[in-house]
Amino acid sequence: MAPSARRLGLWGPPTSTLDWCEENYETFRNGLEFRYICSFLGLAAVGVGSWCFHMTLLYEMQLLDELPMIYSTCVFVYCLYECFKQEKTVGLIPITLLFVFSMSVSLVYLQWKEPVFHQVMYGVLVACLVMRSIFIVTWVYPWLRPLCYASLAIFMLGFLLWNIDNIFCEQLRTSRRVLPPGLGVLTQFHAWWHIFTGLGSYLHILLSLQIRSTFLKRRAKVKFLCGVWPTLHIEPQRTS
Repeated sequence: MAPSARRLGLWGPPTSTLDWCEENYETFRNGLEFRYICSFLGLAAVGVGSWCFHMTLLYEMQLLDELPMIYSTCVFVYCLYECFKQEKTVGLIPITLLFVFSMSVSLVYLQWKEPVFHQVMYGVLVACLVMRSIFIVTWVYPWLRPLCYASLAIFMLGFLLWNIDNIFCEQLRTSRRVLPPGLGVLTQFHAWWHIFTGLGSYLHILLSLQIRSTFLKRRAKVKFLCGVWPTLHIEPQRTS
């Protein structure tokens, strides 16, 4: 969605090429602005770059949010595609390819301010992760399928809600005006996108760690902290 300039806010008119379905600077009864509160929650959930972008809607902050998505996913791609290498080895070829890819995306995106370009490039990296993960759990470590499919399903749920938020924005805004505040906030599907994609990414990191640990013949097991939050426990190597 194109940014709206109806409410300028503290940082002046928005200059970003994207905005979301939540109302900008919507004021609660206590005088706090909704965008600021969402920004604070965003800092805890998705990092400084996303926090700054959601809070200011400035193009510079948009780059601080979107370009690190490319860089960090390149790191994930490297780790997953190099997971069967011996310890203390470095794959110079994949590092070079991923570096050239990320820098090329950055240079093009700085000149061509088209959000779809960034989304497609990010999608290419995610597709690489998905294909590699499915290959590993299909042909190498099939017992890791539940963790793999759970991470993919949760991530895709977030992606689905992100699209619903974009396509049916006006209907969602209308529903929030008639629903009680406690229920209306549940229709903030862009926020759910951050939650579900964050959780899906976290589970995929656990999957990558478990694949690597298994290859190195270290016993790794997913345990649930307080019976809810999944964590990976890797037994230390035994010294003879």
